[in-house]
Amino acid sequence: MHNAAFQVAGIGAHYEARQVLPGDLAEAVAGLRAPDVLGANLSLPHKEAALPLLDDLTEAARAIGAVNTIVNRNGVLTGDNTDAPGFLAALDTAGDDGRCAAVVLGAGGAARAAVWALRSRGGRPVYVLNRTHEKALELTRGLGGQAVQEREVPWHEVCLIVNASSAGLDAPDESPLPDFPTLAAGALVYDMVYKPAQTRLMHDARAAGYRAENGLEMLAQQARLAFLAWTGREVSIGVFLDALNPPAQVKRG
Repeated sequence: MHNAAFQVAGIGAHYEARQVLPGDLAEAVAGLRAPDVLGANLSLPHKEAALPLLDDLTEAARAIGAVNTIVNRNGVLTGDNTDAPGFLAALDTAGDDGRCAAVVLGAGGAARAAVWALRSRGGRPVYVLNRTHEKALELTRGLGGQAVQEREVPWHEVCLIVNASSAGLDAPDESPLPDFPTLAAGALVYDMVYKPAQTRLMHDARAAGYRAENGLEMLAQQARLAFLAWTGREVSIGVFLDALNPPAQVKRG
């Protein structure tokens, strides 16, 4: 995506993936201070671990407690979180109107971004459901929302489920909700997993008559915002989506 955007913007730079083990994170982040580096993205498990290694944080990254984007300005590293606004942009494309309760599945960095984003718009209850209830409690103490056990969720009032867990990422047949609940009419299931294109959670939601979207749009939207943070240049979301070669069911914003 970013290499396509660099080409469109006429910027002589390139983006490459690097595998960094947790024990090597500090050294990798220090290397981002080099004068020829614009910045970087972070994925699991580094989004929270990188915080103390940075010089500054944007308001969103500080509030969320997780970063997915690092910007280098003359050797000063600032952590940002483009997951949150990218997620909201993807929800808008998917047609979520915020009219009733939302359930966020997971309690890691992606879940923190989702809860913060949903609460930033206000007006709806946000429930957090995680396999380890204590982690859900910790998340909601910092960001708000309500940590719940599965039996406590008023599913018939829920019109948005967000899978911010890793369920379905490595095991396509795995679902964070093996027994799919009955939701409010017209509910949307948004799975941040984008590979495979349809997870079991999405399949179960569609089989029950609900809408379901994968995380490809969010991936493109957060990338667009990261590119803007690094370069100051706006590039159309279509450039990022075209680079991903999205499946037919993904809508473009």
